[in-house]
Amino acid sequence: MISFLWLLAGCVLVTSVIEQLAQLHNSTAKAALERLCNYIPEKLHFQDICYLVAEIYGPELVKLLEYKMNADVVCHSIKLCKQDAGQPLCHLYPPPKVIKLEFNQFIYTEFFTVFLFLGGKKSFSIFFFYSVIKNQLPFEDFDGDKFSVFPTLRGYHWRGRDCNEGNATVYPGRRPHNWDVESDTNCNGIWGILIPLIKSFLLGTESKGIILLGDSAGAHFHIPPEWMTAAQMSLRVFSDLPLAFTNEFDWPQFSGITGFLNSTIGGWTDSFYLYLRRRNLCNHRDFQNISKNGGSSQNLLDLMKSLARDHVLDNPAIVIYYAIGNDVCNGPDTVAHMTTPKQMHSNVMEMLQYLDSHLPKGSHVILTGLVDGRFLWDQLHNRYHPLGQLNKDVTYKQLYSFLSCLRVSPCIGWMSSNETLRNFTSERALQLSNVLKEIARSEKFASFDIFYMDFPLKKIAEEWHNLGGEAWQLIEPVDGFHPSQIATALGARILWQKALHEWPQVLGKENPFNSQIEAVFRDQGGH
Repeated sequence: MISFLWLLAGCVLVTSVIEQLAQLHNSTAKAALERLCNYIPEKLHFQDICYLVAEIYGPELVKLLEYKMNADVVCHSIKLCKQDAGQPLCHLYPPPKVIKLEFNQFIYTEFFTVFLFLGGKKSFSIFFFYSVIKNQLPFEDFDGDKFSVFPTLRGYHWRGRDCNEGNATVYPGRRPHNWDVESDTNCNGIWGILIPLIKSFLLGTESKGIILLGDSAGAHFHIPPEWMTAAQMSLRVFSDLPLAFTNEFDWPQFSGITGFLNSTIGGWTDSFYLYLRRRNLCNHRDFQNISKNGGSSQNLLDLMKSLARDHVLDNPAIVIYYAIGNDVCNGPDTVAHMTTPKQMHSNVMEMLQYLDSHLPKGSHVILTGLVDGRFLWDQLHNRYHPLGQLNKDVTYKQLYSFLSCLRVSPCIGWMSSNETLRNFTSERALQLSNVLKEIARSEKFASFDIFYMDFPLKKIAEEWHNLGGEAWQLIEPVDGFHPSQIATALGARILWQKALHEWPQVLGKENPFNSQIEAVFRDQGGH
């Protein structure tokens, strides 16, 4: 049911874009629909699928748009939006006057059945991708070591790149075998006959990896606003659609904990991993982003089964727990389904006990508190969404209400005009953060020490203000919910500075021979 409701939301968004393309280019709705499909890349058959959907729904959609009906009316008329008994009529735009339109409509009540039937292999390949990444492991991993040479589908955008897909004992993060004289067993690019000459460089260094256990914010969910802005649409704008799709619309390669590539989605990349790597080049490629959209204390234990760390063969790791919202953001009946403090304690303790049995001794765990999401409404509710920029007709208040009505809001508790509900959600989030703080204060583990930090939203906003920015720019513009690239980068710097000044033992000693390693091994085999 939820996936169908997302389809309804998608119908309104896409129809709005088609309407705006027609307006901008002074064209018919039919030409605008064709223009949109021409922008979509052919890779993974996306363009074919666009034309397929246009063939199914295009004729009725075009007729309705020619009658100057808005996107809500169009999607209700072609039966992609419906009003359940006792439920309000969900709409993004102000409801029009009562009208009566009659069309010979070709209704598809089983959209995905028809879609698969007509699309055949073209659509099957895409749905297959989603079915194989449910376990959060790389799709292409020939030796089964949980690392890959392929970037997306949980490949090296998510965890360090493998350097030998034919040997399961070679992977990022392991202790080097015999100083890696014969081969690069930990994929950090430091190996070969020169190793005996620089053995003294490596003696006493403290190699450590970074592992993130998180949600969509940690995975860095992002939908480019250009995809919703008709005036900016082009072939180039949609060129990253296949990459985004095969990364679950997450961009971990730019994230604040494990990012390592220069951002192409605005802002800049700064990450805990990059700081840790600069501190000791032996840490090259030793990162894992074990996050998923919808991650919370209630499901991260299952997610951790994709953890790649041997407590004997591998280097210690810094594990950051970063589920900052989904324990209070959890569906239509949000208050009833919020995680309780007792459940939070049980969930996190179970996770920590699992880590204690899998992490090498000398590891560290940092628990991050939940965010105060009232920031979202305060900064955005009266601003225009990218979809409303052209005609000044869609605010975030309208978007939040529309998504809540459809029961697909990522966080009804905070993305709501109900101030009492927003305050209650933040109060529960604070209670859950206090549980994490108390666990860090009182619990001891054999394999790691444990620390806590509040989510540094206030400090992020202050630093961005000092740089001349505005607070609303710290929020993803399309969903109005996730931290933006700017917020992600600033958060990484704040976390690093806190660790550097308050928990220096977590980071390990700075390698005094980084310059020599860089001179000899250059880029250490690349990203």
